Order: sequence, then C-alpha cells, then structure tokens
Amino acid sequence: MKLFKRKWKKKQKSIDEILEQVTEDVLTPEEMEDEHKVHHYVLDHCEQIIETAKELEAQKAEYRVMTSYLKDIQLIEEMPEKEAGILRDAASNILTLNQSRDDYLQTSKKITDSQYNQMQQDEKIITSAIRTLQENERYQALVKKDMQYLDGEKNEWIYYRRELLSEQKLLRRLSYVLFGVLIILMAVILVLQMGFEMDTRLLFMILLFTGGAAGTAIYIRMQNNTAEIKKAENNTNRAITLLNKVKIKYVHSTNAVDYACEKYHVHNSYELNYLWEQYMEANREREKYERTSEDLEYFSGKLLRMLRNFNLYDPKVWLNQADALVDKREMVEIKHNLIERRQKLRSRIEYNMDVVLEQKEEIEGLMKEFGSDIPEVRQILESIDKLCGVS
Repeated sequence: MKLFKRKWKKKQKSIDEILEQVTEDVLTPEEMEDEHKVHHYVLDHCEQIIETAKELEAQKAEYRVMTSYLKDIQLIEEMPEKEAGILRDAASNILTLNQSRDDYLQTSKKITDSQYNQMQQDEKIITSAIRTLQENERYQALVKKDMQYLDGEKNEWIYYRRELLSEQKLLRRLSYVLFGVLIILMAVILVLQMGFEMDTRLLFMILLFTGGAAGTAIYIRMQNNTAEIKKAENNTNRAITLLNKVKIKYVHSTNAVDYACEKYHVHNSYELNYLWEQYMEANREREKYERTSEDLEYFSGKLLRMLRNFNLYDPKVWLNQADALVDKREMVEIKHNLIERRQKLRSRIEYNMDVVLEQKEEIEGLMKEFGSDIPEVRQILESIDKLCGVS
C-alpha cells in the first residue's frame, strides 16, 4: 500500500440524487413585485454559488498538488543514469535497513504504510481535520433530521389540502341535493295548497327556515374550507422553500464529510481519530528505532540531498516511497494512480465550473428580468470570477 494509492469508496447516497429531489423554488407573481423578496431570492442563489466556488478552489489546489507529484516522477524518470544509479543504491539501502528494523520489531502493524504516509503528510493539520470532520458529521446529522421533519410536514399539508378539496366536492354535491329537495317539497306544498285547499303557510315557513339554515351551514363550511385550503397551500410552499435550503446544506455538509473520508480512507471521524492514535503510537516506535539506526539516517539524508538537487516539489515523500525508486513497476503504479486521481479531480472541477457558470448566468438573467442591478450581488459575482477564473 502506497501514499498515492487510493480506493474511492462508493457513497451510500449520491449527491446528485439529493439535488434531483430539490423542488424548484421560484418567486410568485406577487413576490416578484416585492423588491425586498427579489433581492433576498437572488442573494440566496449567490450563497449557493459561493459554496460551489469554495469547493472548486479546494479541488483546483489538490489538482495542482497531483500535477506537481507527476512532474516529480517525470524528473526522476529522466534523471541521468549515473545519478539514477546512486539514487537506486541509496534507496535500496533504505529498504534493506527498514526491513531489518521491521524484522527487529516483530510486532504486527496496526496501521498500513499508506495510512502512515498519509498521516505523516498531513501531520500538522490532522487534529484540526478530525475536529472539522466531527463537526461536519454532527451538522450533517442535524440537517438530515431537519430535512426529514420538513419533508414530513410538507406531506402532511399536502394530505390535508387533498382532504379539504374532497370535502369541498362533497359539500358542493350536497348543496345541489338540498336545492333539489327544496324545489320538490315546495312543489308538494303548492299542490296541497292549490289542489286540496290546505293551509300550508306553516309548512312553507318550516321549509324555508330549514333550507336556509342548511344552506347557510354548507356555505359557511365551504368558506372555511376555502380559507384552510389557501392556508395549506401557503404552508406547503413554505415547507418546500425551507426543505430546498436544508437539502442544499445537506449536500454541502455531505460533500465535506465524503471528501475527508475519501482523503483519509475512513468511514467516519471515529476511524480517523483511531487512525491518528495508531499513527502516533507507530511514530513513537519508529522514532525510537530510527534514533539508533545511524545507517538509515545517513542514507535517508543522502537520498534527500540528491532529490533536493533536482528541485522536486516534495522530496521528503520519496523517503517512504524508496521501493518506487528501486522498482520501476512500483513507480508505474504510483504514476497510474496519480493520473487516475487527477482525472477524477478534473471531472469534478469541470462539473463544478459548469455549475458556477450556470448559476452565475441564472443570477445575471434574474437581475435583467427584474430590471435591477444589486451592488452586493455584482460584487459577489466579480469576486467569484477572480476566485474561479470565470470570465
């Protein structure tokens, strides 16, 4: 296992799947006439662009690092044979001494060489990386809980509105039935009055009172239902708006968690913390025996001085990759993994660049449509152009 070798774990839930579930948040015609709501809507979109731009800048930085390592490999491969022979001898001695030291320790490793090298490379930032990952995991869990709650609330309001609409249909049919019954009864009363000369004034008053009371009750109920339907629609839209914002936050927090887990080949912060503790223990053991190994120190210094003469980006990393300096197959494998990682980074950079451009065009289109040029939005877009190189 080597420093540059990585296994990209399969995510349990693709970020794209979450984004596809985001319901489009648009302004209503009434809201478009409210300048404050328009500005707020545009600024919300700017926040999404800023988050994407930050992620893009981090990916570009890592892409530059991968390119620097590949240039180092090219310099080593093009090294004159004389210097390459001396380099191989020094690296071979280091491998021999390391093997002797490992045989002397006679202890099972609790951390792989790849994990150790990764911890060594990020030793100065690993404690803050653990804290950041823990915070992101906690935030991710909270956002997921909020997302589930809002999704449930949205579904409840949708179900409530459907129930009200069904009741409205029923009341409308009932009103037709009531009207028909009233007409029939009035006809019967007229027949009794005119055909049998009966006094039907009391029956007529009772009929009018009963019909009026029933009609009034149905009308009031339908008016109340109409108000409740409007309330349900407003609450549904509000829940959708909040749910969209929470889903975007969940995407960003998940991206941050997944990036850290992929980088350190762990599943969560507990594994990363355990890995760091094992690294510290392994580091203490290595330091103990390296102090007693003068030959290893000598050849490591010799190898490092030679590599520095060639102005490599990171000459120290090859102290733990000495086998690649001896065996060309190992170097080819490292080079292949670096190229593969860089290709994946390039794809992610291109994707995020497209997202930035698309969102930027959308914001500019919105400002043109609304007939306003918001200074703070224009400033944000210009800063994003500088940050991401968008022209």
